[in-house]
Amino acid sequence: MISIENKNHYSNFVYDWWKNLDKFILFLFISLIILGLFFSLVSTSLIASSKLGTNNYYFFLRHLVYILLGLILIVFFSLISDKSIYKIAILLFSLFFISLLFVPMFGVEIKGSKRWLDLPFFPRFQPIEFLKPFLIILLSLVIGSRFTSNNYIKFLLSALIVLPVLILLILQPDIGQTLLISSVWLSLIFVSGINLYFLSFLFFFCMLILGNLILYFPKFSYIKSRITNFFDLSSKGNYQSQKATDAIVDGGFFGKGIGEGTLNTKVPEAHTDYVISVISEEFGILLILSILMIFLILIFKIFKKIPIEKNNSNKLILIGSILLIIFQVLIHVGVNIRILPTTGMTLPFLSYGGSSLLSCSILAGLILNFTKRKI
Repeated sequence: MISIENKNHYSNFVYDWWKNLDKFILFLFISLIILGLFFSLVSTSLIASSKLGTNNYYFFLRHLVYILLGLILIVFFSLISDKSIYKIAILLFSLFFISLLFVPMFGVEIKGSKRWLDLPFFPRFQPIEFLKPFLIILLSLVIGSRFTSNNYIKFLLSALIVLPVLILLILQPDIGQTLLISSVWLSLIFVSGINLYFLSFLFFFCMLILGNLILYFPKFSYIKSRITNFFDLSSKGNYQSQKATDAIVDGGFFGKGIGEGTLNTKVPEAHTDYVISVISEEFGILLILSILMIFLILIFKIFKKIPIEKNNSNKLILIGSILLIIFQVLIHVGVNIRILPTTGMTLPFLSYGGSSLLSCSILAGLILNFTKRKI
């Protein structure tokens, strides 16, 4: 039996958590999640019936399960103490890094890339999605620590953490996630006070290595072909991106209406990689602008909170978490409107996919934790 004293302590703990939580930021996250659930229903029902021969709510129900798990993760990571987050991050980073090591050996290959593990309880488990939030925490702890006043030593240690992850991503290959993580890492060391010339050198050096890999290594030939197709408008390799762009144009300002879109039947995995185009075709560009406005307000609210946080590592966790979401949104939208080559990047909270949704939920929990009002 739980004693009355323990019940009161628990009640006070939950009450303090709710009282100090930034409810407007929580509202923005919940709004994105609910929108993602709604679009999952309207964009995947035809796929379930035509491809799987099952009830129209197959994908929707799976997405709903992931949302429920995501909400648990949001509450958990927004509830626990800073020190608990650091300890859990080290443990889970190690676990997901080991799972990332297994991907080249046991991963499921799709379109020339091995990015997923098929687990009995989690088909199409993508380790990098779960690794990203905890990688951000580790990098922030190293860069924001006070064990030395020499920033370059801290930057070197952070590089030793991030480079093995980038190498494993390149081996898959997954250039989209490689660029995403590299961009966030460079941003973290930039805001921490690195010399701009050194940062520029580091950026161009990374681009040089990546460019040589794409140009001269056969394993990356499909990436080279995507880039070539991107600049050659007449190429058949542009079919998916062209259909996505056409869907946005066809949707106009107000869309064709629920269930009237055809992009899902023309482009495989449109409800993940091209969800912005799917939404735009059926609901119009005005709704897309409203969704982007939610992301912009979210960014504004979080950046307003950063100066209030006194702990340098916590500041960097906030910056890294929101940058991870921002860059992912920019890449996804850029692919859909054809200003970037196809990368397979999901749209945070709105694309169908368990790994992506749960990863974003962890980021949301971290953001809510470090934006709470300090007692």
